[in-house]
Amino acid sequence: MDEPDGKRLYSYAAEYLAQERASPTKHGFLNGEIFAMAGGTPEHARLCASVGAELRAHLRGRPCAVYSSDLRVRVQATGLSTYPDVSVVCGELERDPEDKDAALDPIVLAEVLSDSSEAYDRGQKFAHYRRIPSLREYVLVSQHEPRIEVFHRNEDGSWTIREARAGEGAHLQAIGRTLSVDEVYRDPLAQAAPEAEG
Repeated sequence: MDEPDGKRLYSYAAEYLAQERASPTKHGFLNGEIFAMAGGTPEHARLCASVGAELRAHLRGRPCAVYSSDLRVRVQATGLSTYPDVSVVCGELERDPEDKDAALDPIVLAEVLSDSSEAYDRGQKFAHYRRIPSLREYVLVSQHEPRIEVFHRNEDGSWTIREARAGEGAHLQAIGRTLSVDEVYRDPLAQAAPEAEG
């Protein structure tokens, strides 16, 4: 059988997961195609860690876990497997029957935007994420300015957006917590630089 556009199509369990277990780098999967996940800048890495740390501090003592981009999330409705920058799961981690290392039930997903990924994160990726039944909030964190956008799923299934900038808080209704924009963007290395020069 011919493959469309000459592309080799891979099976999920037998080929993609086998490759992923053996690979030192992460890959996504959609419609039989395996694609490399791009590396990030130091700013991207710091913001991902900062969002995760702030969420973890807010959720301490609650039955919720915050995961880094090492957690694979699978969208069963569309077949996408990918690695969000930050994921929050509350209650119990539901694993994909075909992939025990992939979560199916995040309540919050966060992506730090980059020049190369912003259009995808806002468009196609969000379209996939909206098909996750458990997902209540999708958080986009700008890498260029202190700005956090929170897309919230309403009871009727529609989505609304709230934006928070410097000096404000990004409220995550799904977990009843507010992220301080200033804390997320605080850069201890930038604060230490003038002292080091003096």
